[in-house]
Amino acid sequence: MLLGSLFSIVSMQTENNSVILELTLYDRHPVFDGHFPGRPVVPGACLLQLVKEIMQVITGGELQLIKANQLKFISLIEPARKGILKMQLTYQTEGTTVSASGTLFNDAVVCFRFNGSFQTV
Repeated sequence: MLLGSLFSIVSMQTENNSVILELTLYDRHPVFDGHFPGRPVVPGACLLQLVKEIMQVITGGELQLIKANQLKFISLIEPARKGILKMQLTYQTEGTTVSASGTLFNDAVVCFRFNGSFQTV
């Protein structure tokens, strides 16, 4: 689990099926020892895992990724750059499937976009 060790939720505003979050990044996480030494960046797999864990917080249940329609890694997130990351998510639940779409920003720069589906476990 990366929530609480790599990232933490600073604030979360929910309205209907839309969520706006402010996140903070812990720059001393061991993942940065290997990704990449001398110029660490947040791995793309960690961003995908972050979306999953946030959706688990929102839905209150454990989820498994079943489909990633869109994964766009647009701009690097460097842990040395302090500041608040912002994420906007929208989601729909149909039976045991949760569809989500979101964008992660570092300041005003779009870093990552996600569109996919999760299955409740």
